[in-house]
Amino acid sequence: MRLAVENLHASLGGARVLRGVSLAAEGAQFVGLIGPNGVGKTTLVRAVAGLIPFEGAVTLDGAPVSAMSPRARARAISYLAQGEGSHWPLEISRLVALGRLPHLEPFHRASPADEAAIERAIALAGVHEFVGRDVLTLSGGERSRVLLARALAVEAPLMLVDEPVSALDPYHQLRIMEVLRAYADEGRMVVAVLHDLTLAARHCDRLILLDNGKIKADGAPRDVLTPQNLRETYRIEAMIGEGDEPFVLPVRRAE
Repeated sequence: MRLAVENLHASLGGARVLRGVSLAAEGAQFVGLIGPNGVGKTTLVRAVAGLIPFEGAVTLDGAPVSAMSPRARARAISYLAQGEGSHWPLEISRLVALGRLPHLEPFHRASPADEAAIERAIALAGVHEFVGRDVLTLSGGERSRVLLARALAVEAPLMLVDEPVSALDPYHQLRIMEVLRAYADEGRMVVAVLHDLTLAARHCDRLILLDNGKIKADGAPRDVLTPQNLRETYRIEAMIGEGDEPFVLPVRRAE
């Protein structure tokens, strides 16, 4: 699958958020969208998902996302919004099963293939222990993992996730990043908005650094997470190391 974004402009509340963003990604890879707050990361993933109006073009395998039917788009793109919640007392496996709706014919029950996809998603997200429980009885972090399982159940060739580890403890942050890495390694594309630069450096194939609505840098993590880029975009001085695993440790503000 090939994702192409060409000269994308988007505004929210009358304010220009994205200014001429262009990028292309092809095949199985884990792409991290990074940058300070308010630079357009969420707006970009929402535009790619076809959820907001924009100027420019977003295509999947040459087909404009805006021209796809809602069902076709839901099959091709799985989207997990930032801080997404659940307000209905659904049992966990039933909630995860909602990820298969784009694949079901109207008034048809889930097929064995659908049931298998649901089981795979529950296992991959590590939420088996919650099956049988009402989602509203879970903590915020536990609920976010169940919602990720729902997104995984779609088994879409493109998954968009917005801050998937923000509400999680360190163990589950690592777990979810490993899940997304595995999803990409199965031959799919993952695009994730991330704030933890060390997790981004360790798990992503490619990082796209946004600043002021434009792409500041795009490439391998070591080429994007440079002292100069961090100083100019995040306004921080940081320790950047390789060792057994790369890390980025903010040290002080760079005024």
